[in-house]
Amino acid sequence: MTTQLVPVDILKKADKVLFIAHLAIGDFTYLQNCFKSFSEAYPHIKIHIWVDDVRRTSNAAEWEHLKKYVLYDWLEACPFFAKVYKQTYSPDLFQQSIKEAQLEEYPLVVSLSTLRMPMYATLARDISPHGFVTGMKKKPRFFAFGERAVYKKLNATVNYDAKGMTDQHISDVYAEWFASLFGYTTAPASRFPFVLIPEQWQHGAKELVRSWGCVRDENENRQTRTSGKLLFINSYAKTPKRCWPLEHVLGLVTALKQQAEWRDAHFVINVVPEEMAHAKSFFASHSSEYNAEHIHLFSAQENFFQLPALLAQCDLILSVETAVMHLANAVHVPVIALMRQKNPEWAPVDKANSTVITAGKRRDWVKEITVDQVVAAFDQYVQHSPNVQVV
Repeated sequence: MTTQLVPVDILKKADKVLFIAHLAIGDFTYLQNCFKSFSEAYPHIKIHIWVDDVRRTSNAAEWEHLKKYVLYDWLEACPFFAKVYKQTYSPDLFQQSIKEAQLEEYPLVVSLSTLRMPMYATLARDISPHGFVTGMKKKPRFFAFGERAVYKKLNATVNYDAKGMTDQHISDVYAEWFASLFGYTTAPASRFPFVLIPEQWQHGAKELVRSWGCVRDENENRQTRTSGKLLFINSYAKTPKRCWPLEHVLGLVTALKQQAEWRDAHFVINVVPEEMAHAKSFFASHSSEYNAEHIHLFSAQENFFQLPALLAQCDLILSVETAVMHLANAVHVPVIALMRQKNPEWAPVDKANSTVITAGKRRDWVKEITVDQVVAAFDQYVQHSPNVQVV
């Protein structure tokens, strides 16, 4: 095991710690366990977290969207975070947040950022000029003397090698980071993702599903639904190249509606807020090709927990490699995941309830996965329900 990077005496004396990370929902789905285990191992240390927005911009037109990043809802609901820095989306707010953090005089700052590592190492040291500061480090390029100088300002570094991650699941990678930093190991069973959904959002999801006419028996067993199964389809990712085209989604729904198992099914089409107008127009223009009463466009625009609450109501989830894919495991609903060959460490961790369809060539994006391939995966789900094996 790697020598513990943060000395025991630092951890004994520290009353708070600042973690810096450029978090996406998928990242936090697995990192949450690490923060939880830290809070249990060191209950006397208050955890503060700095969420750095890599989309930071001086374009004021973008700020309204950026400040509503739904991950903040999840972070603020977690009982083990005492403070969340979330106003980093504009240059001015970024500088204000730095000044606010400097006033805290953190005795310990940990950067978990894996992009622009020298920049975040500098940020961590700027926030805590005299504290114990550690961060991620890649081997500098031969002539990158500035990077070497930055890393020397850190008290300790976690060596990060993206190429070495592919033989481990990302949850294991994160657990190893925390083991090397703080000297304890999170048991494999404790690395499984979870999400604690407040009752108000659970109730809201049930009412929404009921309004669609998709009703369960009183015991809410997914295998005894009284009016057709509820399928959740997420074809959107942050970048267009990682999306599955809406034309494929329509083709899938049309094909499944021809099968007895899915004829009465309801399809929830997840749409990112900025694409909702386009999605409505697309499905309206093709309304003659499917039963519009069983197609429901959805977007968690009010609160993050609307998403996992609705996912928990579903019988099966289809998603490209993004947050929905990981949240499916967290709410224990079978998932069919559409992935590229790159980054296999991000595959769903619950293999017993996950089917992974991988694009044929390493350079292919998920749009190259055909409707027929996905229909075949749905057929497999029917054959093996309730457990679906990874193929």
